[in-house]
Amino acid sequence: MRFLLDPEQRAFADSLNAMLTAADTPSVVRSWSRGEHASGRALWRRIAEAGVFALAVPEAYEGLGPRPVELAVAFVELGRHAVPGPLVETVMVAALLTEPGSAKRLLPALASGEVMATAAPTGSYALDGDVATTRLSWDGNGLRMAPGHGPVRTSLDPARRLTHLLPGGELLTPDPPLVHALTWARLATAAQALGVGLALLDRTVTYVRQRTQFGVPIGSFQAVKHQLADAKIALEFARPMVFGAALTMTEADVAAAKVMACEAAYRTARTALQLHGAIGYTAEYDLSLWLTKARALRASWGSPGECRAAVLSGLSGGGRRS
Repeated sequence: MRFLLDPEQRAFADSLNAMLTAADTPSVVRSWSRGEHASGRALWRRIAEAGVFALAVPEAYEGLGPRPVELAVAFVELGRHAVPGPLVETVMVAALLTEPGSAKRLLPALASGEVMATAAPTGSYALDGDVATTRLSWDGNGLRMAPGHGPVRTSLDPARRLTHLLPGGELLTPDPPLVHALTWARLATAAQALGVGLALLDRTVTYVRQRTQFGVPIGSFQAVKHQLADAKIALEFARPMVFGAALTMTEADVAAAKVMACEAAYRTARTALQLHGAIGYTAEYDLSLWLTKARALRASWGSPGECRAAVLSGLSGGGRRS
């Protein structure tokens, strides 16, 4: 099936692409990785002003949504530019806050970009807990506002700074909609991974046209063309899965989209690394910002195995809609 964005959605994607290109996101990512958040916070506010976070917030709480298709469009661009920060987690928090009291208190500030949110199960690592202003954790006793965070740890992706959230805190609801929120998190992750894969492919195609061996560009070699074609096909198959899942928003469809998009991005990352050669391994080279993110997103909010299990469960239980 082929999905085409309407003119308004294409204009939205183009405007985000232009804004993020002008923002020089590689320098923002490197500052964020060092724990210097000023440029990242400024970019966060601009993204919020463009309406990205409002797409996950209901209109009743000063948002524009929920509008999962437009959110997927936005997250493809955020992934394409390797934007740092708890982007997916902020979307997940919007989905978790369905109790009217806490929603009215917290969601308007989330939609406007005034707050940055993160979330994680109790005992697990949360993304960017040191910079987030709203931190939610949950266990068998319900959803709570975490009172703080533990020490910061680095991850495979230097821009993904991990912390444990402190236990206790205000109880927001004893019965949070965890499956619903996880579905939104997986959709945003899938779209972000698709954008990462597209950026890796574009950068690699440009590189193989410039790098020469035996007096000719390596992009003219049949083996190189085959590798890039395989990566492009994987990404092109993932694209309709992501937007199809955004239309249905069933657990199985979104899990399938996450598997397809993250595996496609990971495959493209491996191809990019091989074709760039030794320079691809260096942290100073911008390609590394997308390589590490593709690997990290693959396991974020559900490993490939967990997502495949969700797909099979949905199919056997009749939960998948066509």
